[in-house]
Amino acid sequence: MKILFAFENPLPSTEADAEVFVTTARYLARQASRAWLHVPMRDAAGCQAVARTTGLSLLRAWAPVRPAPARHLFCGLTLVWRRAFRQADFIYTRNLWIAWMAILFRQRVVFDHYRPWAEQIPPLRRWLHRLMCNPRFLLNICHSDYTRRTYLDLGIPADKLRCIRNGFEPGRLQAPIPAQDARREVGLPADRKIVVYTGRVNHKKGLPLVIEAAKALPDLLFVLVGSYGQGPIEEMARSVPNVRIVPFQPPETLTRYVYAADVLLIPPSLQPLARYGSTVLPLKLFFYMASGRPILAGNTPDVREVLRHGENAFLCAPDSPRALIDGLAALTADPALSARLSATALAESAGLTWDARVRQITAAIQDRLAAPPAPPGVWGRSRHRAWLRQSWRWLNHLARTGSPVLPPDLSGT
Repeated sequence: MKILFAFENPLPSTEADAEVFVTTARYLARQASRAWLHVPMRDAAGCQAVARTTGLSLLRAWAPVRPAPARHLFCGLTLVWRRAFRQADFIYTRNLWIAWMAILFRQRVVFDHYRPWAEQIPPLRRWLHRLMCNPRFLLNICHSDYTRRTYLDLGIPADKLRCIRNGFEPGRLQAPIPAQDARREVGLPADRKIVVYTGRVNHKKGLPLVIEAAKALPDLLFVLVGSYGQGPIEEMARSVPNVRIVPFQPPETLTRYVYAADVLLIPPSLQPLARYGSTVLPLKLFFYMASGRPILAGNTPDVREVLRHGENAFLCAPDSPRALIDGLAALTADPALSARLSATALAESAGLTWDARVRQITAAIQDRLAAPPAPPGVWGRSRHRAWLRQSWRWLNHLARTGSPVLPPDLSGT
């Protein structure tokens, strides 16, 4: 296989989307006879550094780095004129505009993204249906079954949809660190129960709920790792003595915070999924599972695809301060429960590495390349009416809230 990976944002980047795409590209390139990475970069030195870290032949996109809309536009417009575009067997991208441009210029596409675009922005539905039903659109790799089902409901052929979840890098966890040693290295107390959250510290991650729980659990120390400066969460935590805000950390230090925890926390809230649409089955979940520390998360549709209450994690009702408080109290008071949950999660994490993910992706791509063209999905009157109805709902939501993401209907979950 010859693969042209197309990423629309500059590298290196600490964003989760960059970690997922670049790591997948790095592993998948090992299965290819030739691989290129097309990406907008600020300078030649940056190109050389990214090429060294990824091991890929880097093509600097003919696109401005800023602003983002222009960058994405020109990445798609100029990609199709590169020699590698014609040499590749297919384009691997997470950007719908790039996928569309590639198909217009008669190239095949593998699309890899976590968002259920058809649900979040309903006016796109008819265009998405045409795009993904095109014979040159090989595969949509969804990071969750939650997202895959939204495309099935849109009428995309099932053969073109695969749920292949993200993973973790085992190298970051090869030498487990005893909790006391990890705490000493990052300056955390040895004599307190510690709840650790890692990820972006902002209002979109369900952290206001965590601050409320901290007020009711003064004996627990809450450590939120991933601050980029003063924001609403930092302001809320200022008056709560048992909440410690930690700036963004490099991977090796972040691992120490994870090993220092008595409980690893994925804020149990529907807001990241339903209101903001920016988090579906969070990437940290897989790293948490492999750490051997107990996890507390929300019983939300995406998370419970992987985590099961009382088996490999403690799941509580979302957006309920009382449920979170009770869950943390139960988990920190019962060492046997914590040990059982973390042992099961650790054992299951063996199949959730990046290498395992890419083996599944490789097999799925090879199946699609060898398969006859999938039958086109049928749009039909019922989908047309649903498209008009949901588009009108989306427009009203946009006018009322200013948010382009339409919350899903989770009443049946």
